[in-house]
Amino acid sequence: MTRTMIGVIGGSGLYEIDGLEGAAWGAVETPWGPPSDEILTGTLDRVPMAFLPRHGRGHVHAPATVPYRANIDALKRLGVTDVISVSACGSFREDRAPGDFVLVDQFIDRTIARDKSFFGTGCVGHVSVAHPTCPRLSDACATAARAAGITVHEGGTYLAMEGPQFSTLAESLLYREVWGCDVIGMTGMPEAKLAREAELCYACVAMITDFDSWHPQHGEVDISDIIATLTANADKGRALVRGLPALLGPDRESCPHGCDRALDFALLTAPEKRDPSLVAKLDAVAGRVLG
Repeated sequence: MTRTMIGVIGGSGLYEIDGLEGAAWGAVETPWGPPSDEILTGTLDRVPMAFLPRHGRGHVHAPATVPYRANIDALKRLGVTDVISVSACGSFREDRAPGDFVLVDQFIDRTIARDKSFFGTGCVGHVSVAHPTCPRLSDACATAARAAGITVHEGGTYLAMEGPQFSTLAESLLYREVWGCDVIGMTGMPEAKLAREAELCYACVAMITDFDSWHPQHGEVDISDIIATLTANADKGRALVRGLPALLGPDRESCPHGCDRALDFALLTAPEKRDPSLVAKLDAVAGRVLG
């Protein structure tokens, strides 16, 4: 049994967590460069928590320039066991409206300009992301959302686009009608893949702000409408997060879905052939299997 530590990655509109005891911002150094910002740590209901604003306070990082590897490494380095990713998204479904939350369980990755793995030449690793989010953690988020009075939908496919522009109408229709996606955002990948490589349980909370550009009654995405919905969603997101410590508890059993053992059979490079410099960078992410 290990100690639970909840890590929250806040997306657009969610830049802090209320009610943390002993809250303090602190810098975390990683071999992948600095994370998006300092990390806020403290405790809530006796459970340690860490909060990282994905875009940095003041929203300084674009989706493609978020230092995803540094962010995940920093959380792992702090001792985080469970990561809740909160992000603003557009909806492809009439019944999933602005203000609703979706607990994503699948992704289609259309990003093209981001570092997507901690592994590479000198230490090759392959993890499964067939089921990229943790059902146990997603269930806890669903329970916390309902307790906070949030309309939440369990399950959904997230189309991760490169951005920073929003979709064309043709793209929106493709993702909705042909590919069957439910929501669209710019930050879910490679974050989910990296969390799996770091053996972290990961849940994706998509906060719907708009209907993308497919909806005939809503037309193209209007940034002013998005900002207004973001403000309301941020309050809901904080309420969801406040309910998680009581549900997850201070003590943690091994993940029943194997998230914390994702690297058991993932490394293919023979020990004597591994690049020492890359192995050194993997101390937090893969130290359990690298010895």
